[in-house]
Formats: sequence, C-alpha cells, structure tokens
Amino acid sequence: MYDLHTHTIISDGEMLPVELIRRMAVTGYTTVAITDHADHSNTQEIITALAKVRESAQLYGVRLLCGVELTHVPPARIADLAKSAKESGADIVIVHGETPVEPVAAGTNHAACGCRYVNVLAHPGLITMKDARLAAKNGIALELTSRGGHNRTNGHVASVARETGCQLVVDSDAHAPHDILDRQAKFIVAKGAGLTDAECREVISLNIDQFLGC
Repeated sequence: MYDLHTHTIISDGEMLPVELIRRMAVTGYTTVAITDHADHSNTQEIITALAKVRESAQLYGVRLLCGVELTHVPPARIADLAKSAKESGADIVIVHGETPVEPVAAGTNHAACGCRYVNVLAHPGLITMKDARLAAKNGIALELTSRGGHNRTNGHVASVARETGCQLVVDSDAHAPHDILDRQAKFIVAKGAGLTDAECREVISLNIDQFLGC
C-alpha cells in the first residue's frame, strides 16, 4: 500500500516521522510520503530533516518519500517553489488544493496542474475540467482524501478525473494515529467517491515508481 500525503510534528502533525512510519508499516504500507506543510520559509529544512529518517524507514520495511505540501503559497509562486523543492531533493511535491473548507487562493489548482514539478494536487475541491485536463497532460494525480471537510468533494473529483483521464490517488492526509487508513478503509474512500470495484482496486494498488517516473 501507499500513502502520498501525511504530516508529522515537523508541521502540524502529532507524530514524529519515525513513529508515523512505524505505525504505517504495522498497518501494511510499503511506500509512505511525508509531506509536511511548506512555503518559501521552510521547504529546504523539511526535506533535509526527513532525509535523516530514510534508513530507519528502510529498517521497518517502508520506502520513505521525502516531500512537501506547498500550502497557501500564492499561485504565481507555486512553480518556482515546486522546482526548488525538487532541486533540493524532494522525492514528491504535492500542492494544497482549493478545498472548500479553507481560504485557498483562487488559481491555486490551475497553477499546480500546469507545473511539471508537482506530482499530486491534494483535495482539489470543485476542480474544473480544464484544470483536470491540464493535470492529466502533466502527469499530476488528483487526490481522493479521507480527511474530514476536504473529502466533501471526492465524488466530484472522481467524476472529473474519470472524464479527463486524470490519475487518482487515495490518501489519508494523516496528522494523528487514528487518521491512518487500512486497506479496507482506503477501498471505502474510493468506493464512496463513486468508483467501481475494479477502479478502486486499480487506484489503491497504483505502481508508485511508474507514477513518479522513478
């Protein structure tokens, strides 16, 4: 299993990175991205800190993807920061999308979907067909999330992704131990968004190396 969107005490999560990894390992995960909230003030520091945990993750049988979630960054600055994050060693860059429950700047989805350094647009709210097509063109996945509030538009996201051919991922946006999803919970998130059983199985079994181009 994979989860491409989690948080630790490096930003607003409750767990140390290694605790999160251990709990994910016990739940059955083999690939976990830690993507703490980042802007221009802390991106490098997050990536550097997470890199120190790679060996511990390997000892627990987990491939750690060191990443960031660009959060409330002005749309005009997303591309430059995403590029900088990748150049600083980030394995994955996600962008905090235009969720209906936070005052994310209009244009954030569009800026993220047009940036080849972004891998996942998290909880993209009422994303437009135009932006989803742009994401599909650039190989950017749209997220189905279990996070309360953010998950209100999962059905819309799934429908738009199906119509535009955009890749979907199912993530927890975990901040605390109780947020971690087992396989059945991930399946329910996907199924609840309107995916067929076959689509659910395909999405939750995504080949992450192929998706990230590793």
